[in-house]
Amino acid sequence: MSWLEIIVIAIIQGATEFFPVSSLGHAVIVPGLFGWEALQSDPGFLAFLIILHFGTAIALLLYFWRDWIGLLAAFRPQKSAESQRARRLIFMLVIGTVPVAVLGLAFNHAIKMLFATPIVASVFLIANGALLYFGDRPARQARSNLDAITIRQVLFVGFMQCLALIPGISRSGASIIGGLMIGLTEAEAAHLSFLLATPAIFGAGVLEIPKLMRLEHGVIDIWGAIAGAVIAGVLAFLSIVILMAWLKGRNLHALRPFAGYCAVAGFGSLVFYLV
Repeated sequence: MSWLEIIVIAIIQGATEFFPVSSLGHAVIVPGLFGWEALQSDPGFLAFLIILHFGTAIALLLYFWRDWIGLLAAFRPQKSAESQRARRLIFMLVIGTVPVAVLGLAFNHAIKMLFATPIVASVFLIANGALLYFGDRPARQARSNLDAITIRQVLFVGFMQCLALIPGISRSGASIIGGLMIGLTEAEAAHLSFLLATPAIFGAGVLEIPKLMRLEHGVIDIWGAIAGAVIAGVLAFLSIVILMAWLKGRNLHALRPFAGYCAVAGFGSLVFYLV
């Protein structure tokens, strides 16, 4: 990979990871638009994306540091309302992460096959736009916190997150829609989405590290990958700040502008690859 490719892919990854527009879909579609088709067959490209994901996961930890520090109360020996709440939330996050862990392992090979098909990613980017547009409906009695969610509800959001295993479907978009469907506000649905995303992103990276270590020397520029992870992490942090401010400042149809972007980008890339 050249430094131009490293910087461009890192910028795209960081800017799209947490906006509901599918960073994986962009990673499949964009190389061909720039004439970098060889990237998809490069064994170092997937490894590079994994390292970028660690950068974006660190951005999540930094933005929601109060939540993660608060969860440490679960390990205090003294019983209190705070420790009980922390234990319950940890339990819910574990339950919500199970579906993507199981399905991700089960369909790992099929998912990697889709990684090399920009047309499929373009079609599902359009589908992601439809999901955001029609799913962006506020609950009649929306809750403003995560304390009341049940195991069934968090499992539902976890299964919605699994849709993002398909390139073109956004992890944050699908899980935010899932949060809306169980009665959360848009801001709290995004909050839950990002808390669930943290172990999912780190877990996927850890599983791929052994494969990364087996790559031939020189296939991936480790310093370029680290620089890319820093770029992606900084942009991912800014995207979280912008998205959370956007969702908190609007009470209705906050996801529909992203739906429009996905439809236009999906149709445009589909025409590009078919013509």
